[in-house]
Amino acid sequence: MILSVLDQSQICEGRTASQTLAETTRLAQLADELGYHRYWVSEHHASRALAHSSPEVLIAHLAAATSRIRVGSGGIMLPHYSAYKVAENFKLLEALHPGRIDLGLGRAPGGMPLSTRALQEGKFVDIDRYPEQVDDLNAYLYDKLPAGHRFAGLQASPLIPTAPEVWLLGSSLGTAQIAARKGANYAYAQFFGVPGSEDAVHYYKENFKPSERHPEPRALAAVMVICADTEEEASRLATSTDLFFLSLEQGRMLDWFPSVETAESYPYTDYDRERIRAVRQRRIIGTPAQVRARLLNMQDQFGIDEFMVVTLTHDFEARLKSYRLLAEAFGM
Repeated sequence: MILSVLDQSQICEGRTASQTLAETTRLAQLADELGYHRYWVSEHHASRALAHSSPEVLIAHLAAATSRIRVGSGGIMLPHYSAYKVAENFKLLEALHPGRIDLGLGRAPGGMPLSTRALQEGKFVDIDRYPEQVDDLNAYLYDKLPAGHRFAGLQASPLIPTAPEVWLLGSSLGTAQIAARKGANYAYAQFFGVPGSEDAVHYYKENFKPSERHPEPRALAAVMVICADTEEEASRLATSTDLFFLSLEQGRMLDWFPSVETAESYPYTDYDRERIRAVRQRRIIGTPAQVRARLLNMQDQFGIDEFMVVTLTHDFEARLKSYRLLAEAFGM
C-alpha cells in the first residue's frame, strides 16, 4: 500500500499562521523521512482558520525543504484561473524539482461566494468549461496544442523535458466521469463524506478510456485518520475535528481549529451528537492495528493501492506521532 499526506494547514486555537506554516514544513520533512509518497497542500480562500491560500507558493517552499517526496496541490481550483498561467507556474516548479511535482486540479470554489467573486472579478467563468480547461492545461504542459486551437503555436515556459503529474480531484461522481472519459488520474476525496459518492472510484475504473499518457486507470483516496497508542486517546484527539466540521456543516467556519478542551466543553445538542456519530463512521480513528485493518478493508472496497492521509489534531506532536504510528503499522 502507498501512503501519502494531504495537509490543509489548519491554524490551531492559540497559534498563528506563521507557526502553522512552520509546522506544515516540519510535517513535510517527517513525511519525507518516513517514506510517504506524496505531500499535497490545498487551496482555500478568505479563511481565518487555514494558513495558506496559494498552493504553488507553498509547494516551492516545501519541495526545497525536502529531498525525495513528491509535493503537489490538492488542489488548484482551475475555474478561477487561466490554464496557461497554471501550466507556467507548475512547469517552473517542475524545472526546479524535476520528477517531484504533482498538479492536482479541482473545480470547487475553495471558499465562500464573496472570495469567489473577488478571484473572478472582471472575467466570465463557466464551470462547464472545466473539462476544456483540463485539455488546454495538458496541452500546455506537454507543448501539444492542436493546430486549430485558438492559441495555436503558444508555448508555456520554461520549456523542459518533463511535466508535473496531473490528477483530477473530486468528492462526487461528476469528476470521476470526467477523469474516466479523459483517461486521467483520479483522486477521490472520501473524507468529504458526500452522500452517494461511494461508487465514484468503481465508476472511474470501469469506464476508464486509455489515453496517451495513462494506458491504465490510477486512483487514490483521501481519508481522515487519527492514530494513537490507545483507542481512547485517538477518540479524545478526534473531538477537535468533530467540532470543527460540525460547525462547518452548520455554516459556521470557526476562526481556529479548536483544542480538545474547547471541544469537550462545547454545549452539543442531541442532534449535534448524532451528526458527529454519523460522520465518524467515515473516519479512521484508533490504534495502529485498528487503523491498519480499516485501511486494508477500504483498499479492498475501493480497489486502489494509494491512500492520501489527512490527520487533524490540535496537538501538533500528537499529529506527528499519528503519522509515525501509521508508517510503522505498514512497515514503512
